[in-house]
Amino acid sequence: MASGGLGAEQRRRADRRLRVVRGHLEGRAESVRNESSAEREPELQSHSTVLRRRQEVMKWNGWGYSDSRFFFNKKGQAELTGKRYRLSGLLMPALKDWFEGTFGADLKHQSPAKVVLNAGSVPLPSVNEGFVTGLQDAAMPFSMEAEDRVFRSHGHCLHEIFALRQGKVGRVPDLVVWPSCHDDVVRIVKLACQHNVCLIPYGGGTSVSNALECPVEETRSIVSVDTSQMNQVVWVDEKNLTAHVEAGITGQNLERTLGEKGYCTGHEPDSMEFSSLGGWVATRASGMKKNVYGNIEDLVVHVRMVTPRGVIEKSCQGPRMSTGPDVHHFILGSEGMLGVITEVTLKIRPIPEYRKYGSVVFPNFEKGVACLREVARQQCAPASIRLMDNEQFHFGHALKPQVSSIYTSFLDGLKKFYITKVKGFDTQQLCVATLLFEGDRERVLKHEKLVYDIAAQFGGVAAGEDNGQRGYMLTFVIAYLRDLGMDYYVIGESFETSVPWDRVLDLCRNVKERIVRECEEKGVQFAPLCTCRVTQTYDAGACIYFYFAFNYRGLANPIHVYEQVEQAARVEILANGGSLSHHHGVGKLRKQWMQEVISDVGLGMLRSVKQFVDPDNIFGNGNLL
Repeated sequence: MASGGLGAEQRRRADRRLRVVRGHLEGRAESVRNESSAEREPELQSHSTVLRRRQEVMKWNGWGYSDSRFFFNKKGQAELTGKRYRLSGLLMPALKDWFEGTFGADLKHQSPAKVVLNAGSVPLPSVNEGFVTGLQDAAMPFSMEAEDRVFRSHGHCLHEIFALRQGKVGRVPDLVVWPSCHDDVVRIVKLACQHNVCLIPYGGGTSVSNALECPVEETRSIVSVDTSQMNQVVWVDEKNLTAHVEAGITGQNLERTLGEKGYCTGHEPDSMEFSSLGGWVATRASGMKKNVYGNIEDLVVHVRMVTPRGVIEKSCQGPRMSTGPDVHHFILGSEGMLGVITEVTLKIRPIPEYRKYGSVVFPNFEKGVACLREVARQQCAPASIRLMDNEQFHFGHALKPQVSSIYTSFLDGLKKFYITKVKGFDTQQLCVATLLFEGDRERVLKHEKLVYDIAAQFGGVAAGEDNGQRGYMLTFVIAYLRDLGMDYYVIGESFETSVPWDRVLDLCRNVKERIVRECEEKGVQFAPLCTCRVTQTYDAGACIYFYFAFNYRGLANPIHVYEQVEQAARVEILANGGSLSHHHGVGKLRKQWMQEVISDVGLGMLRSVKQFVDPDNIFGNGNLL
């Protein structure tokens, strides 16, 4: 990587690197299915590459790494397997009581789950011979193996994972292809147009909007364009503080690679271990530290996207342009329906010299929201400030590992005594905000004091750095808990919205009440869990993130019931002034509301863009429209 601006030498180096990659591929034109394990790339967490056959290290029918899962041991204590996370290998003795008490579950009642993929149950591929011949002529790696196709046939919506756990496989891509650079994508799209093949871009596979599901009505051959091999930081420009990056890189590899040069993007969505840069752009993603670094639309300087009409990109990388509507905003949030995002230029920053976690306990959710509103009003929010409601506080407490130190246990007891006895907080009402400050040490300490002073005005009590750090790090393991729930007849999902400040409390209350009411009406025998947190703050409002789960024992079609309840919750959100989505996107899951939320004219504009860019619907994933 070179310092300074993007000069001729840098371009020559980048082009030379891409030619080397293509030459390497031309030397091994066989299909990926013929690769021996010794020839495959290093493990997923490696420095700069990602396995083509990601199912070798990741679950095909659940969240995350294959070696990481929650389970209850013979003593009823929860554990997280593997060595990847801070909780890995630790005992969580309180989770069993919380789990059984919250859901009416019983560890004696374990639900059946099919964990081995039966290749015979996967539909045979519909092969477009002309397209396949074109790939072979271009020495492009591809596969028609059942495991490769199934792995890329879904995201992480509840109904997708629930079906796979039961061994039910629906429509899957007929072929998976792995481009290694922008020019490879151009070839693939050209071939697809020539042979009328349907393309579905695939990044990290973390979608929770049904965006990756193959349309059942599609009769053409469907090809999954897996961008994982386009995973290089092409250059870093230290004068302009930008980096040019291939879109298939995952968040963790992007930050690791930039970190070796002393930089970061600061973009940390909950899914950053697995989600890709291209996916962030395609869904208008938001990260936990957006208060300092911005959302993805604030970070993007330049984008290249390959469409059936050609390549969309701006002619320069200036910081701002007044040249009519911004074409980037046709790409941001396009969700794979217009083309494949191949390269992105991002703003970067030096790695902050100082990081400090913190937490604040409030007597109730109302006081906590009022504090966050004041912090936003004074424009002094730390990198991350998130407020958990009381239900989520108890949930987080249940995940606390067993204390091995008498001293630590004693301190925890003192904290609890102070909060409940001295301050008089009700444990059934209190809530907690977790904080993360980053930057220059002196400024961080001043910033920290200001935020804690504001919190005190609303009855907040500082609760220590450990709680703040635990709350932040739990973000990366919570998704694994859904798989544990499904082991015991508990299903759950998350959904989010953004809402003006004056509607936050009403929306949270009304959505929770609607979910409880809908569950009762639809025969759910046990009270559901419905909990929320304020995850991002803005001048004019906030993002609210909900978790919703229930015990489905006794229900003939639990997924149908869940979907009905979730739809009712979404209707309630819209009725209370909330947005259709804050960062999850629309996909196919929420597109029924698009006309309502962007108007007839807005929807017509979107359709017109689709018709011009992709008149033959080559990118036919069916998202948004």
